[in-house]
Amino acid sequence: AMSKITGAFAAIVMDETHMIGFRDPDGIRPLVLGDLDGHPVLASESCALDIVGAKLVRDIEPGEIVICTADGVESISIKPGTEHAPALCVFEFIYFARPDSKLDGVHLHGARERMGERLAEESPVEADVVIPIPDSGAPAAQGYARKSGIPYADGLVKNRYVGRTFIQPDQALREHGIKLKFNPMPDVLSGRRVIVVDDSIVRGTTTRKIVEMLRGAGATEVHLRISSPPVISPCFYGIDMASKDQLIAAHKSNEEIRLHLGADSLAYL
Repeated sequence: AMSKITGAFAAIVMDETHMIGFRDPDGIRPLVLGDLDGHPVLASESCALDIVGAKLVRDIEPGEIVICTADGVESISIKPGTEHAPALCVFEFIYFARPDSKLDGVHLHGARERMGERLAEESPVEADVVIPIPDSGAPAAQGYARKSGIPYADGLVKNRYVGRTFIQPDQALREHGIKLKFNPMPDVLSGRRVIVVDDSIVRGTTTRKIVEMLRGAGATEVHLRISSPPVISPCFYGIDMASKDQLIAAHKSNEEIRLHLGADSLAYL
């Protein structure tokens, strides 16, 4: 079946005696093998192993099937129709995977910090404070602050009980969700030039509202720094990322996006 399925998949199937994990030949989604007191464990991310006290053994390779039984772990590798490099989704590194996970031998928190450091090198700006859009913007903001020498602070408090706004089905729901999701900190923001670091901009709805919030809390300048390139096309591998006409970077220049968002400056990695 794996040789006939096109797309992104990482799956585990079980019966009473077997646990079988398999990953698509492109390796778009992650899958890892762990060990818990001599017993195999399979999970989508290494952080899940930490929670149960298991040790990470390795990533399941693209196109690999692992068969776990009482006798041990057997590996079968299927060859895709054409040989090519693995294609782990870049959004796992930018946003989806938890920062305490390790993918393809890389710790996510450190990778995201390095994105922020590189962003500070590419797009410096004079400012008084660096803040993240929590939670996914925090590691990159920490890296930006460290590299730039500008102090890091939490300028937005996130409500833990609101889900991801960019996958809400309706625009009004998204905007309502943003108001519930973030609350600005005037003590951190008032009278200051603020650099706001986030992992990505999809529609721009959330970002525009946040810029308004920051100005309302007294920020004198708002400089947006995004630790990934512009999202210019939708994804057909399992991410609900809007149609092309809804993606702000698909039909606006950087300057047009900046004006639309109401920021003093905008730069992508």
